[in-house]
Amino acid sequence: MERKIPENELSFEFFRSSGPGGQNVNKVATAVRLRFDARSSNALPDEVVNRLLRLAGRRATEKGEILIEAQRFRSQDRNRQDAVERLENLVQQAWTKPSERKPRRRSKAFHQKRLAAKKHRSIIKSLRRTKEREE
Repeated sequence: MERKIPENELSFEFFRSSGPGGQNVNKVATAVRLRFDARSSNALPDEVVNRLLRLAGRRATEKGEILIEAQRFRSQDRNRQDAVERLENLVQQAWTKPSERKPRRRSKAFHQKRLAAKKHRSIIKSLRRTKEREE
């Protein structure tokens, strides 16, 4: 399956950026807000979409859209590329399946050591109790 997101499924919104840019910052809309509707995308299988939305965290909306804002650079084009790269990184992470936890059996020595430590702690606490009652 294709791991690239088609360009027609991405929408861009441009707005004025905060930060460096000189006089440009007050005139040109260089910051970019990338919007990708993951739930209705045909490019990704359902399990990848679910992982992608979980990875996106606060950047994901309740409708299943992912919003990425980019305003690191002074040019609109570079910010647009940055937003696309960040979305592609998220998608790449979502494609990798998390490894399943394999339960393992603890050794007999481990259990014995644990129980001995609990017994020792119990004795220490019981000694404290008897001293308090005698006073």
